[in-house]
Amino acid sequence: MKKDLWIGGEYRSAASYNELKNPYNLELLAKIGSASQEDVRLAISAAHQAKTMMAEMPAFERAEILEKVARFLRDDLDECARLIAMEAAKPLKAARAEVNRTIMTYTFAAHEARRIHGETVPMDAAPGGQGSLAFTVREPLGVIAAITPFNFPMNLVAHKVGPAIAAGNSVVLKPASQTPLSAYRIAEYFHTAGLPAGALNIVTGSGSKIGEVLMKDDRIKMITFTGSPEVGRYIREHSGLKRVTLELGSNSAVVVDEGVQLNKVIPRIVNGAFAYQGQVCISIQRIFVHESIIDEFTEQFVSETRKLKAGNPLEEDTDISAMITRGDVERTKQWVDEAINNGADLRLGGNAEEGIFQPTVLVNVPLKEKVSCEEVFAPVVHINSFRDFSEAIDLVNDSKYGLQAGIFTNDIHKALQAAKKLEVGGVMINEIPTFRVDQMPYGGVKMSGMGREGIKYAVEEMTELKLISFKTE
Repeated sequence: MKKDLWIGGEYRSAASYNELKNPYNLELLAKIGSASQEDVRLAISAAHQAKTMMAEMPAFERAEILEKVARFLRDDLDECARLIAMEAAKPLKAARAEVNRTIMTYTFAAHEARRIHGETVPMDAAPGGQGSLAFTVREPLGVIAAITPFNFPMNLVAHKVGPAIAAGNSVVLKPASQTPLSAYRIAEYFHTAGLPAGALNIVTGSGSKIGEVLMKDDRIKMITFTGSPEVGRYIREHSGLKRVTLELGSNSAVVVDEGVQLNKVIPRIVNGAFAYQGQVCISIQRIFVHESIIDEFTEQFVSETRKLKAGNPLEEDTDISAMITRGDVERTKQWVDEAINNGADLRLGGNAEEGIFQPTVLVNVPLKEKVSCEEVFAPVVHINSFRDFSEAIDLVNDSKYGLQAGIFTNDIHKALQAAKKLEVGGVMINEIPTFRVDQMPYGGVKMSGMGREGIKYAVEEMTELKLISFKTE
């Protein structure tokens, strides 16, 4: 199978093609077009030509298009889940859950398209404002560039394309090189749903080559990016006056206080640590447990983790499958071995076979080790103890990242203390930091990024506020 570039509402041939392989068995899935810089400029031109039509399209029509895409996804749910499982090695049940979330994301986008609104401004609140009537409206920015990662190839595309379309923008999408097939499927759905040609364009290939054009072209009014801090910083520093939203990952932590019922929280924490091989921006990486229960917690956590089944992502009972590349497996092994050599205690895992890195549990990890202070993005967690709750908060905050954190406690005062003092974009009380529903504001502080996703909040990022004032006297 060969996949061309999607520009101006149709597939167009690329100058060259790259092989796309299944991360699990390395089977050839397709040959994917590699966009030249001229191809990217053509995609921007198509989006630029479509922006006026999108801006003038009534809100109900934009909403109906988004609702149709959600319906197509629902009709093809199993087929879409298998597509994700093949190109991303995401276990099938996790892939199916992603498609269900994608349906919700486009549904929320349809809702938001119908309720984009401004407000009246009380001009007479200031001297000189009497005799004036004023109100605000929200207008689309124009052309938005969206750059998405491999780990949620449909839902993270939806979190950028959905609000962009809802707000009346046009889009140039650059999906991850490993997961373009999901994005092309979405383009076909939008085309069938009646989205104007050029309102959504997809270019695949070299991230640096495509990114350079998107950053430098003045027709692009906003870049929304999910990926590494290094690339995010580069985009921020080289995009001029473009609006930029960045979601740059984390080394998410969870705190387990004394008195918590471990049999209830441990299955949740195991899921938050190892779902999709830990390749989730808010995957649990650091676990801080009160010293009075750490031995019992660790024993039960390891026992629960042993229940996970590794194997083919297309099998219904698979919990863990291959990491996205063999290079990531090697990197993870190096980081784990470094931690062990520097004093960490390995309780489970630590090895890989045919691209699958075993779920790995470390205890007493020095906090300067990469498996603690960097984003491991792998099925690796560490468990360390704390004595008092203030120390636990300090341990969580001792990070260059700040996306989400979870706290399990029976003490409302500690919960409120955590809510106030944790330096993160989202505090999950009696919940894992991996928790996300698609209408909530989502984003981080520090090196975890800037701006917020979640459809309503993304629409605000993707629109410009305009004031209209009438002199009535």
